[in-house]
Amino acid sequence: MLFRSLCRHAEIGSNSYLLDSGKSRVVLDAGLHPKHDGLEGLPRYDLIQKEPIDSIVVTHSHLDHIGSLPVLMSRQPQAKVFLSQAVAELGKAMLHNSVNVMQSKRTELGIAEYPLFTHRELDELEDRLEPRPLERPFDLDPEGHMRGIFHDAGHVLGSTGITIRGNGTTVMYTGDVNFEDSTLIKGAVFPEDHVDTLIIETTRGDSERPASYTRAAEELRFAESIAATLDRRGAVLIPVFAIGKTQEVLTMIHRFKKQGLIPKKTPVFIGGLSTKMTVIYDKYAKGKTRRTDDDFRILEDMQLEAGNKKRKGPVPLHAGAIYCLSSGMMSEKTVSNQFARIGFLENPKNSLLFVGYADPDSPAGHIRAASEGEKVVLDKSHPAVERKCQMEIFDFSGHSTREALLDYILKVKPKKTFLVHGDPKACDWFLGQLKEKLPATEAMVPVPGKDYQLA
Repeated sequence: MLFRSLCRHAEIGSNSYLLDSGKSRVVLDAGLHPKHDGLEGLPRYDLIQKEPIDSIVVTHSHLDHIGSLPVLMSRQPQAKVFLSQAVAELGKAMLHNSVNVMQSKRTELGIAEYPLFTHRELDELEDRLEPRPLERPFDLDPEGHMRGIFHDAGHVLGSTGITIRGNGTTVMYTGDVNFEDSTLIKGAVFPEDHVDTLIIETTRGDSERPASYTRAAEELRFAESIAATLDRRGAVLIPVFAIGKTQEVLTMIHRFKKQGLIPKKTPVFIGGLSTKMTVIYDKYAKGKTRRTDDDFRILEDMQLEAGNKKRKGPVPLHAGAIYCLSSGMMSEKTVSNQFARIGFLENPKNSLLFVGYADPDSPAGHIRAASEGEKVVLDKSHPAVERKCQMEIFDFSGHSTREALLDYILKVKPKKTFLVHGDPKACDWFLGQLKEKLPATEAMVPVPGKDYQLA
C-alpha cells in the first residue's frame, strides 16, 4: 500500500491524500486552500493524472476538505464519491455558495480561472455521490480490493473518520475530529483497535488547554460576557463558520435564554448561508444523528432574524442585539468583516467575541493580535478601523485537544503515524511526544508529492 500527500502546502489547507494498493486507488478528501486563490488553492491533482482512481472519500463539508471536489470529479469521471448523507447535503449547499464567491472574485480581483466549476456542473455531478451510513463496511472499488468503514468524528454534522482495509493492512484516517461532546454534537466514536497506519489531524498541537478548563465554565463566561454587553446597550458580534460553529453558538444562546442568563427577547441575527446550513442541521435532529439535545430544532425553537436576498446593503446594527455572522475568520468581503468595519469596532459599548480558530494572517487574526485602540486593516481596499469595542476569545473548538489526539494514538499503537492538518509547531509537538511515549511507531509529517510505502 502506498500513501502520498496531494497537499500543495504541508499545513492546514487543501487537504487531499492518495492511497494506492496497486489494485485500487482512493483519494481521501478534496479540499481547497482558504489562503490561496485560483489554481494555487487546489491540491496537486496532477500527481494522480496518469492513472484513474476508483473513488473519493469526503470526511466532512468544510471547504478545506470538500472545496475542490468538483474539480477532481471532472478530472476523474469514473470515480465514485463516498461520504455521509448529511455531508452530501451540506456539501452541495457549500459548493454552490463557493461558485458565487468565485464569480465575485473573478469580477472584483480579475482571477481569470474562476469559477473553477459552475452551478450546472455541480448539478450534473450529483448522481456520482454515494452516501454511506456509519459503521457499515462498503467497497471502495468495484472488485472490493479496498473496503472502508465510516465512524462518527464529532467535528460537525455528518463528519466522519474512516478505517480502510486492503492488501492485508489497516489504515485509519481521522479527518477533523473532536472527542468531546459539544453543545449540539456528541463527541467522536472511533475504534480503538490497533491499526497499521494512522493519518491524524494535528490542528491544536501548538496550544495547551489550561488544566482548569471545563466546558460548563467556558459557556458561563461566554454568557456573562454577552449579558454584560447587552446590559450596557451594546451589540455582540460573534464571527462564525456557516457550518458547525453557527449552530453550536445558536444552541448555546438558546440555553442561555432558557436559563435566564441573557434576556429572552434579545434579537439574534444570522446570515443567509448560515440559515441554509441550519435548515439542514435541523433536518438531522430527532434521532437521525447523535445530538447532545436531540429534540432541539434551531429554526423552530428560536426566533431568529435571518438574512435574506431582498435586503440590500449591510446588516443593520441595533443596540442590544446578537449577531452570529460568517465568516469565522472575518475574511474580506464576508458579512462579519463588513459588519465589523462599518461602525461596530469603534463603539466601546460593543463586544466582539471569538469562539473558534482564526488564522493569524486573517482579519480576525489581526484583530485578536491588536491592542484596544489600535487601528486594524479589515479590508485592504478600505481604511484601517480603530478597535474600541471589547474583545474576548473563548475555547469552543470543534477540534480535539492535542492531549486527546495523543491519547488516541497511544491507544491504537500504529506502526506508522502521518501527522497532517497542522502547522509546523503543532506537528513538532506530536513528533516529540511520540518519540518519547511510543518509540515503536514511525511518526512523520508527509512531504507533499513523496511516496510512502505502508505495510
